[in-house]
Amino acid sequence: MPLKIAVPDLISNSYFPAVAAVELGLLAEQGLDSTIELIFPVSKAYAALREGTIDCVAGSAHSALAAFPEWEGAKLLCAQAQGMYWFLVMRSDLNAARGDVGIVKGKKIGAAPWVDLGLKRLLVAAGIDEKGDGVSIVPVPNTGEASTNFGLMAAKALQQGLVDGFWANGMGAAVAVQSGAGQIVLDVRRGDGPRECFNYTMASIAVTDDFLAPRPDDARKIVKAIDATHQALKRNVVLAEKVGRKVFSPNEAKLITGLIERDLPFYSTAISRDFVSGMNSFARGVGILQGDPQYQDVVASHL
Repeated sequence: MPLKIAVPDLISNSYFPAVAAVELGLLAEQGLDSTIELIFPVSKAYAALREGTIDCVAGSAHSALAAFPEWEGAKLLCAQAQGMYWFLVMRSDLNAARGDVGIVKGKKIGAAPWVDLGLKRLLVAAGIDEKGDGVSIVPVPNTGEASTNFGLMAAKALQQGLVDGFWANGMGAAVAVQSGAGQIVLDVRRGDGPRECFNYTMASIAVTDDFLAPRPDDARKIVKAIDATHQALKRNVVLAEKVGRKVFSPNEAKLITGLIERDLPFYSTAISRDFVSGMNSFARGVGILQGDPQYQDVVASHL
């Protein structure tokens, strides 16, 4: 049976290493016949993992808690890239200064379920009172279907004036900037916003304990394939467009190489103890975690 990998957003740089591992044949080189399935939002992807209808989730690490409270029953295998990877993009006519978190006051910001938690906690860390300062963090219009590519829909909503800004992936940010409708205000991965926000989450690969127990060799092969994908893209980033032409529409295929080139410094499969500690603290802060799970409770560290 093929290895079924769920991603919550397909036309994106966020989960590109997983998609590229399939499309470039690097999972196949490890003996794993694999497919990618788009399941939005990420909470539904993790629910599918819990139910056993898919084998892996290539999504945001903290969102595993949507289906596996207190990390019971799931583990992170590896990172797809380091750091929280979403951008705050605001209407270009607002003329916001780069790094000005306060621009969100009194504004409507579109964000996906579970993704929105990163922005909510960032605002707390920046001293902004979401309610008191009139920040409205809402679902992006027309993103209720499972086939949604969220970043592109967020960029479209901004162009149509349905939101004042959005919190989404690099592809959505690039499309909004390209159209002239938006400007990037925060890029946490590259130092904007409170420093602690970097470790709120990351793009990861997660599996269940029920997968790990009988298939530890396959788990190791998945990590090797993601690492091989990182190395292949670092050697020849033009491979990104090759993948993009298979998966994306023409405009996004043209953009993907530049986005991946920018992401290359963050390409590592490692999951550090500092990251797990930071993610746990974030998760407790937003109320999706009660306890203090240890590193081995979160990461498949025995592989």
